[in-house]
Amino acid sequence: MTQSPAILFVCLGNICRSPLAEGALRAAAGEVGLDLHVDSAGTGHWHVGNPPDERAQAVALRHGVDISGLRARQVEEADFTRFTHIYALDSENLRNLRMLSPFDASAELGLLLDAVPGRTGQAVADPYYGGDEGFLETWRDVTAAAAALVARFRA
Repeated sequence: MTQSPAILFVCLGNICRSPLAEGALRAAAGEVGLDLHVDSAGTGHWHVGNPPDERAQAVALRHGVDISGLRARQVEEADFTRFTHIYALDSENLRNLRMLSPFDASAELGLLLDAVPGRTGQAVADPYYGGDEGFLETWRDVTAAAAALVARFRA
């Protein structure tokens, strides 16, 4: 029996991009009845225990996805064996994950937008210091990635 895919999305603080990616993939997988374990975390510790940024919550809710119950957490060593796939939302966080990865890591590490045709090597832009339009752009990126991941894991 093969393990159901377990996906972890990672950004810096786990209050903007990665919870949006978590919400988008949960919703996309739920629409097609795909059994996935989905979570998100940050490489930094600043927001541990906090809910997603209000602007992230608002853009997700406008698209029918409630992420208000999520709480920020920091990546931990066990994540590298608990999850089958860990997707960083930018190359800096991917580098950090590779440095944090223990010798016995089994998770496949990658950049989230590598899952989207034509977006290889690109980062999901961090909307934290901008306005609502940045959060909408992030939502578009993570929903495109979620659709691509659902297609991949259904195949």
